[in-house]
Amino acid sequence: MRAALEAAGFTYDAVAGLLGPRAHEALGRNETTPALRRTAEPSPLATLTRLFLLQAAVPADAAGRALPGLVEELEHAGFLRTSGGEARALLDVRPYATETDDLWVVSDLTPGLDGPTGRVPDYHVLGVSPSATSLAQLTMREPVGRALDLGTGCGVQALHLAAHAGSVVATDINQRAVWMAGFNAALNDIATIDTRTGWFFAPVADESFDLVVTNPPFVISPDRSGRLVYREAGLPADDVVSHVVRHAPDHLTDGGWAQVVANWLVVEGRPWDERVAGWVPDGCSAFVVQREVLDPAAYVELWLRDEGLHGGAEYVARYDAWLGWFDEQSVEGIGFGWVNVHKSEHDSAYLDWPYAVEQPVAPAIRDWAAAVTHPFSEHDRLTLRVDVLQETTGEPGAEDPETIVLRQQRGLRRARRVDTVEAAVAGACDGDLTVGQIIDAVAALTEREPAELRATYLPVVRDLLVEGFLTV
Repeated sequence: MRAALEAAGFTYDAVAGLLGPRAHEALGRNETTPALRRTAEPSPLATLTRLFLLQAAVPADAAGRALPGLVEELEHAGFLRTSGGEARALLDVRPYATETDDLWVVSDLTPGLDGPTGRVPDYHVLGVSPSATSLAQLTMREPVGRALDLGTGCGVQALHLAAHAGSVVATDINQRAVWMAGFNAALNDIATIDTRTGWFFAPVADESFDLVVTNPPFVISPDRSGRLVYREAGLPADDVVSHVVRHAPDHLTDGGWAQVVANWLVVEGRPWDERVAGWVPDGCSAFVVQREVLDPAAYVELWLRDEGLHGGAEYVARYDAWLGWFDEQSVEGIGFGWVNVHKSEHDSAYLDWPYAVEQPVAPAIRDWAAAVTHPFSEHDRLTLRVDVLQETTGEPGAEDPETIVLRQQRGLRRARRVDTVEAAVAGACDGDLTVGQIIDAVAALTEREPAELRATYLPVVRDLLVEGFLTV
């Protein structure tokens, strides 16, 4: 199969080029009509695109030319079905591009193309989802010895990890997902991925890893039978994420990282960061970013549509029961974001940041860890990061601006309001003078006591370093 996909040139860039920007963007919205118009010519690339991505019937002889000698075997294996001289896909086979490689990912068919989604099977294996992409962009890509992809699904994260880990273990409770992850490893000629079936950390009970990544079934819903295993773990409230954050460090080497894409409850009377911080074990530190908070009603609507129930007979009853359950829990909202747990004791950070960030965001997490563990002192020679801009507002001609804001153009793209002394110190950080020397110079210019300014502003300079405005 790999040879056939290679021969057809079935890569992400080739498909994007064949479809063109408009049809490619429409397919991202689950609309196939523009792409069908662009793939009428019966080339192997067009045939595979129509068959696997657009879920359209193709002539059986065209399928045979695109997959020479494979149609009968693929039909027997459940990849496609032939009837009446046509072939239809039963699984999604999708080209996927990482930073370094062209890969293919097999999953269940994308639901909801060109219309309402039917009821998704309980053991549906999701393809490359937005949350999977979010985790891939969050994951730090430094070389590691062993990595764990917990709840692997179709194995997307494991494929990424294999490029920079000596060995990868990929686990899932869904045996169908484990089979697909193993097939995807073989399809991409990767021998370092070990797939295992089991609940949470049970398949790796006595093992340790340098890096654990997971996009767990974090959807927060009432406990019920018939749950969708790719999104719901059956544990109450946000206990699935709590469980992962509490126990992942048991399987980390010293200095290792667990990186999680997650939902959590925002409960009346308790700050969200306090709730999440309570999950981080002793001996560990965390960098947590809340990317958005959804209203409970919007959250329920999102996941009922995902399940294919919108407009169906169950919709209103399920909607009402779900909202009632949230009310019982005093839920004000549902947070979505990133939890990064470091098996190392140092300061933690909890950031509410719904604004645009540079992707991949992983280097910003890595740089934060380096800065927060740096033994900062007044003898450091720091540099203002080249992408940091200063914004001022105030009346024209005024001696001092009303506000000064330092704003990053890269990474997390943070913004920080500063006073005139902070702005002066940051602006003078070019690596030539020590922090202490710069503060003393500002003290002389402002006719203030150097010792007073050092006591006040050395902690501020460290904050600017940790938040990424300054670098060592």
